[in-house]
Amino acid sequence: MSKADYYTVLGVERGCDGAVLKSAYRKLAMKFHPDRNPGDSEAESKFKEISEAYDTLKDPQKRAAYDRFGHAAFANGGGGAGANGFGADFSSSMSDIFEDIFGDFMGGAARQRQRDARHRGSDLRYNLEITLEDAFTGTTVDIDVPTLVHCDTCDGSGAKPGTGFSTCRMCSGQGKVRAAQGFFTIQQTCPQCHGRGETMDQPCTDCQGQGRKQKSRTLSVDVPKGIEDGTRIRLGGEGEAGLRGGPTGDLYIFVSVKPHELFQRDGADLFARVPISMITAALGGEFEVPTLEGARAKVKVGEGTQPGQRVRLKGKGMPVLRATQVGDLYVQLDVETPQKLSRRQRELLEEFSRLSDSGTSPTSHGFFDRIKTMFGAG
Repeated sequence: MSKADYYTVLGVERGCDGAVLKSAYRKLAMKFHPDRNPGDSEAESKFKEISEAYDTLKDPQKRAAYDRFGHAAFANGGGGAGANGFGADFSSSMSDIFEDIFGDFMGGAARQRQRDARHRGSDLRYNLEITLEDAFTGTTVDIDVPTLVHCDTCDGSGAKPGTGFSTCRMCSGQGKVRAAQGFFTIQQTCPQCHGRGETMDQPCTDCQGQGRKQKSRTLSVDVPKGIEDGTRIRLGGEGEAGLRGGPTGDLYIFVSVKPHELFQRDGADLFARVPISMITAALGGEFEVPTLEGARAKVKVGEGTQPGQRVRLKGKGMPVLRATQVGDLYVQLDVETPQKLSRRQRELLEEFSRLSDSGTSPTSHGFFDRIKTMFGAG
């Protein structure tokens, strides 16, 4: 039984353009789709027939071969249908079925996303170093970023003003072409339009058809208070401009906090090492330490303070990023041993040593008592 003419199957004229062809196919595919006709073998057969016809005629190379040789162009593995009229190329045509039927909702959006991804501008990285004080209060920093921006001459299109774009003749606007090799059909990005489906009439002379050009931009970056070392700030759409009007990439700010000469940070808490004299540690006392908010805080030292002991100053640490909590400041007390004693000072310390007993230095006395017991000393 001879096959029906593909143009007759789709109900179109032989010289119709791609838009008419696609419209006719969509109407028929919607009508005979198996999901709309469950259990109807006749509808399924008709669906296969129109899918085969459209898959051939939408491809410029296949259509040219069909117009010249008819069905004989694809006989004996010549590039499309098999002996039953629905062969090796059906899997590819099935993917086109959903792309073409739902092109306005799914396929078209998918193709647009693919094109956008190919022409999207690159993301950029900027390393920003701030002080601990900046991290405490938050700050706004102006940065200079060398990047690619949309060409203002052609408004990013890449086309010379007054000219435009034409449907690519090689792929008929599909953005892809197919080549038959024996039993296989290879699909690839159109080499003429690079997947855009259209070609530029004349390129812009300022950007050479790229739609973008090099420029340094000054941006203001808001650094929130409480930000930690290594935090990344994303500025959407502030990266490189896309190729020929493609989407713009993003700019990522990587924040590093400079080491502070007094404070060390651990999350929201701050730590500071402060040396105190042996006299202050023994008798007690108080002193002041600076805080990041620009004020001074009093630190009270109790009588008999030991080296390494910490004093907690509540609420004097770092603010928590995007929260109302504030950390604490821990002051670690380093007891300093007197040096370069005068004769009188030495005499006084020696007298103090003679007057000392286990009550004044319980930790050291206890330790050496255990040592004596361990070795059986009397």
